[in-house]
Amino acid sequence: MRRSSEPTWSASEALDILREEGADEWLIRHCIAVFGVSVYLASLIMARGRELDMGLVMWGSLLHDLGRTRTHGPEHGYVSGQMLRERGFGRNLVRLVERHVGGGIDAEEASKLGLPKRDYVPETIEEKLVCYADKLIASSKVVPFETALRRYSKLLGRDHPGVERMTRLHEEFGKYVG
Repeated sequence: MRRSSEPTWSASEALDILREEGADEWLIRHCIAVFGVSVYLASLIMARGRELDMGLVMWGSLLHDLGRTRTHGPEHGYVSGQMLRERGFGRNLVRLVERHVGGGIDAEEASKLGLPKRDYVPETIEEKLVCYADKLIASSKVVPFETALRRYSKLLGRDHPGVERMTRLHEEFGKYVG
């Protein structure tokens, strides 16, 4: 396990931040469910000898949807990052929450969505893990990946690059947990 670049982990502090920003109980339950799946996956990955920043995973999984207190569109990841930056959190956490939407958003898609034109595609193991865990949660319940993939395929279209990115995430995590 690597030392976290974020402040000492505190679940109560993360939940306090959600509540201070106006998160409703549905959103809090969703974030707690993503936290559970993220920590579970991280534990399996670390048991196979892969290092990761567990503190970053824990902060990121609970705060990934902070921006949903302001918007429910695809820009909520970017907004989450801005809110955390304003609170003094570091670059790694900001990037993680900005990159959790769908299977990630590339620069062209970002531009079309009105976001700053840059890639919001998860790159680090921590970013990918929280992004993937979020896809395995519908509301606050764990769903099979195939269910999540069908939902996104219907929402975005089968040929959307985000659907392919989600599939690649699933394949990557299959190596660790399969």
